[in-house]
Amino acid sequence: MSTRSRPARVRRASVALIASAPLALAGCAGTVNLEAAPESNAYACAEISVRLPDEVAGLDRRATNAQATAAWGDPAAVIYRCGLPAPGPSELPCFTVDGVDWLLDESDAPRYVFTTYGREPATEVIVDNDVVRGPDALRPLSVAVASTEPTAQCLAATDVFAGGSVAPQGDPPADE
Repeated sequence: MSTRSRPARVRRASVALIASAPLALAGCAGTVNLEAAPESNAYACAEISVRLPDEVAGLDRRATNAQATAAWGDPAAVIYRCGLPAPGPSELPCFTVDGVDWLLDESDAPRYVFTTYGREPATEVIVDNDVVRGPDALRPLSVAVASTEPTAQCLAATDVFAGGSVAPQGDPPADE
């Protein structure tokens, strides 16, 4: 039988709990409130979501409150949403990162919106370019998105013009 009284043990446990609380809370950020996309319950979104990394460009992943969403950084500098309608042909620039085609919308710079092209449902990644560069955020996310099969791909101008040049070649030779 212990000679310590119960109140002394409780006080020691309370002191230990209070002393360790700041350490436990230091790594916790609040839940990021996001809106689920219309098709967020699609099987493809689940396939991608289970493959998302815990870290993107040095930013830790945070909890979100909506299906098929994720966020990294405190405050959130990278936001992921899956389940958007697939975009059709677009005038937005399109480029490929690790096998995944992305449309880039710079209309709200320095907050850039990247949307997958040729994958259904579409995935959207919003990046605060003041915190992280778009390609640095897309590389680890493209690995997860690549788990779904593409249904279309970006085309270069030379693809549209049968591999020819899109620049004028000069005047045709004059008849002599």
